[in-house]
This record gives sequence, structure tokens and C-alpha cells, in this order.
Amino acid sequence: MADCLLSQGVHVLGVLALSYLVLKQSWKLLMGFWTHILSRWWRTDLRKYGGWAVVTGASDGIGKAYAEELARRGLNVVLISRTLKKLQSVAEGIELQTGRKTKIIQVDFTGGPEIYPKIEEGLKDMDIGILVNNVGILYSELECKILDVPDVDQSLNNIINCNILSVVHMTRLVLPQMVSRKKGLIINMSSGIGTHPYSLYTVYSATKAFMDFFSRGVHAEYKSDGITVQSVLPLLVSTPMNLSIEDTITVKKAEDFAREALNTVGYTTRTAGCLSHSIQSYALGRFLPHTTESFNLLINFGIKFSKLTGKSKKQ
Repeated sequence: MADCLLSQGVHVLGVLALSYLVLKQSWKLLMGFWTHILSRWWRTDLRKYGGWAVVTGASDGIGKAYAEELARRGLNVVLISRTLKKLQSVAEGIELQTGRKTKIIQVDFTGGPEIYPKIEEGLKDMDIGILVNNVGILYSELECKILDVPDVDQSLNNIINCNILSVVHMTRLVLPQMVSRKKGLIINMSSGIGTHPYSLYTVYSATKAFMDFFSRGVHAEYKSDGITVQSVLPLLVSTPMNLSIEDTITVKKAEDFAREALNTVGYTTRTAGCLSHSIQSYALGRFLPHTTESFNLLINFGIKFSKLTGKSKKQ
């Protein structure tokens, strides 16, 4: 009798556990459909946040793509980066193609706190509704241990200033006026690499983890004031930082990524940005052991796969 009751109890627990897992995964799939499919037709009107968007690292890659897409959606754009000629080219393109206004602020984000008074002055009295903290650098184009980084002291200062300090200070500069107007959107460009330790790019990976945690914390602090802070964690995107690897089924063009990622605003505050990367991130979390070695292996496989498929497309 006791054995029978025990067996029935174990059976019930098993059914409950399985039901919980099925419901949990079904909910995630439903949320993925809601975020990436429905958002294509029911987009958030980004103009509700304000008339101007500020984009850091706006002269290339994802930053440039975000700036162009924001302009297409009706916002004027402040472009901030270090290379004046590139900034002028992007600004001219945006004004010509969309008719929106642009403003350029030339700064090098590898500098320290001394660069931010110039930015603060440049943004003074502007109706800033959106901030995109996109700027970021690697400390080496080649994989290497921390002590093998070229000019290690300066390189570490540069990546911390650019990838971490810029996010904190730019948020500090725009947040007060957003809070006073009870509306605002801050988008922080983290990375899927920030979800796991990524050896041989350890500091870069850690800076992206900081961006993700910072985003979630600030959102919790200020959501009651009408502020949305979104953390974006893409995987591989074809940009100059990634040596412009070919776009494939797993690697997105920067323009396509920015369009899909902006569609998710209003649907989620933490996203891989696009459907392809969300599926890959889901698979990583479900089926990949949470070890540094396995994550490195998968990312390197993705890079090699994209190069191979890119060559086949050219042929």
C-alpha cells in the first residue's frame, strides 16, 4: 500500500514538473512570437519619446544603422563619434534620404571624464527622447590573453573608458531631462558575448556584461518615471569591428539588425535584437553547457561558418 502511494506521488510530481517545463518553454516561444513577429506590424511610435535621438559610435556599423533607422522613423539625430569625415558623410546621407535634421559632436570616447562637458554643452536645450549607447571597441583584433594585449595599460584604459564609462556618463547626461518629462528611451548595446565569459576577449566580454547589468538596474530604478532602458545582446552582426564578415542565416547585416531591434522597443527591455539571434540565444541557453570553453567553441564555429557560406555566395 505504502509503495503504491509512493509510486503515485512520484508520478504526480513527474507530471507536474513536466507540465511546468512545457508551460515555461511555451511561454518563452509565445513571447518570442510577440516580440519579433507581431512587432513588425505593430511598431512603437518612437517619436513619442521626443524629437531627437542621440547615437554614440554613429559613424560605422550598428551605430550608423541605428541612426539611419531612427531618422527614417521620424527623429532628428545627434551623431557622436571620433572621425569627423565619417560623421559628416553619415549626416549628409541621413538628411538627403530622410529630410531629418542632424547634429555632429566629434569626441573620442577612449578619453576620460574630461570629454563629457563638450557633449553636455552640445546637447544643451535639446528635446532628447532616445539615447543609443552603442560605441565600443576591442583591445585587440586578435585573440589574446590580458597580459599579451599590445600596450596593455593604455589598451585597458581605452576599452574601459569607451565601453563602460561612456555608458554611465551618457546616461547621466540625458536622464535628468527625461525624468523631468516623464518619458525617455535608453538603448544600451551589450552583446551575446556578455552572457558568458569569453576567454581571449575577457575584458571586452566583461564590459558587455556590465552594460547588461547596468541597463537592467537603471530600468528598475526609473521605470516608474516613464523611462525605458533596453539591453540589446546581439550575436554576430556584419560590421567593421567583425571585419565585415558576410551576412548569412546566422549573421545579420547591420541595417537589418537595427530595423528588427528597434521593432522590439515597447515589447521587451532585454533582447537579442532579431529573430535569428533570439533563436540562437535560446539554443545556447538550453543545450550548451555553461562553460567558457563551449561558448568560445560555438562563437568561433559561427564565425568560420559565416566565412565559408560567404565564400560560397560569392562563387
